[in-house]
Amino acid sequence: MLAGVIAALGGWAWVVFGLALLAAELVVPGTVLLWLGFAALVVGGLSLLAAPGWQAELIVFAVLSLAAAVGWWLYGRPDNAAVSDRPMLNRRAQRHVGKTLTLDEPIARGEGRVRIDDSVWRVRGPDLPAGARVTVTGADGATLTVEPAAD
Repeated sequence: MLAGVIAALGGWAWVVFGLALLAAELVVPGTVLLWLGFAALVVGGLSLLAAPGWQAELIVFAVLSLAAAVGWWLYGRPDNAAVSDRPMLNRRAQRHVGKTLTLDEPIARGEGRVRIDDSVWRVRGPDLPAGARVTVTGADGATLTVEPAAD
């Protein structure tokens, strides 16, 4: 039954399939369906013009889909490793590495606190009294690693 309807539509079946894939691309994340939809539209256009057999249509669809996906993967997708104008945006603790700060609370048993702007950060380092100057040497999650500042 379904095969008869698809055969009756001829090349329009590919056009409808391509449009359905493009519509699905609006809902599904990624860009794979976009390239499959374009390939189906091209096959639909070729089918309406030349009327090749269904085997040739499937082969052309497969080749175009693969070529489009590989081409997008190699040349079209955005480079995620591109240099950002705000490289520390989601790495708040890393932004403070190298800063010299004053302890708000003493470091006792390896842990203390320091105020940076309007935030209080937990610090780890050698035991030091409150008011001591420390330099941030690293970050582990939301905890800063410090050492005594070399004044």
